Amino acid sequence: MEFSPERLILARKALGINKAEAARRLNMSAMGYGRYEKGERMPSYQTISFIAQNFNTSIDYLLGKSEDTRPESFVISKETEPELYHLIEIIKKDQISDYSRLLSYLSKSQK
Repeated sequence: MEFSPERLILARKALGINKAEAARRLNMSAMGYGRYEKGERMPSYQTISFIAQNFNTSIDYLLGKSEDTRPESFVISKETEPELYHLIEIIKKDQISDYSRLLSYLSKSQK
């Protein structure tokens, strides 16, 4: 499987952003980004991974290996999302005495 420009376009449109905003989010020129969408240039695996992370999708979706658009992982930044970062840090350090209670609250809030 190889990179799918069509899926890149769908992922961008799912975010509701234009090409210029997509290029800005990826810290690249609009022309360079446009070449990916037109299929004129194939991004490296590292670039595909960065696109997937920033477009909230999966690498496998962008490569045409999966129909599932959900990302395999998330990157949480201490700088931009300090509360969420702190919560994850506490969970990873096993400092929550009642982890199941937190998960129960989460599942109830999603209904």
